[in-house]
Amino acid sequence: MGTADRPVRESLLDAAASLLVERGYRGLRMQDVASAAGVSRQTVYNEFGDKWGLAQAVVIRDNDRYLDGIDRVLSEHADLFDAVVAAVRYTLETSADDQLKKAVLTGAGGEELLPLLTTQAEPVLFTASARLTEHAARQWPHLDRAVLAEVADAAVRLTMSHIMLPSGPPERVARSVARMVTGHLGAAGKSGDTVVSAR
Repeated sequence: MGTADRPVRESLLDAAASLLVERGYRGLRMQDVASAAGVSRQTVYNEFGDKWGLAQAVVIRDNDRYLDGIDRVLSEHADLFDAVVAAVRYTLETSADDQLKKAVLTGAGGEELLPLLTTQAEPVLFTASARLTEHAARQWPHLDRAVLAEVADAAVRLTMSHIMLPSGPPERVARSVARMVTGHLGAAGKSGDTVVSAR
C-alpha cells in the first residue's frame, strides 16, 4: 500500500496486536482483524499475505518502536558503558511489561509465535543490530564500525536470551552485558581515545 493507505495498515496492525494478546496466535482470525479495522478480509490478505505475515509484521513494528526508545536512551549518555547499561536495563524492564512480547514468549494460545523471537528472528535481530550499529557509529565515531557491528549483534542476542530466561536483576545483567561490550571494544584498540573503562 502507498502512503495514503498507511492508516489502514496501522489500524490492521493495532487490531492484530490486541487480538494476539487477547487470544494468542491460534485464536487470531483474519476476519476479526478486518472487522476491527473496518475493512474487508481480502484487504488483510492483500497487505500481509497470510496470518503468519500479519503476526510477523506486528512483531517487527513492536521491535521498531522499542528501538526508537533505545535511540533515546543511548542519546542520554556520553559514556559508552553507562549507555549500554541503560539500554539493556530499558530492554529488560520494558519487555517485562510488554503484553505482546509476553504473548509471544509464553506461547499464549499456542507456541506458534515463539520462532519470531528465536529460530526465525532474523528480521528482528538484523534490524536491532543494524540500528544499534548506526547509532553507536554516530555517537562514538572513533570506534571501528566492523567491530561495532560484531559487538552489537552479540549484545542483542545476549540480551534477548536474558529476556527469555532471566538470570538476575536487570541492573546486574545490564552491567554484565556492558562489561562485555566495552571490554571487547577496548580490546580492539582501534582508538586512542578513552571511551570507558569496564566497570
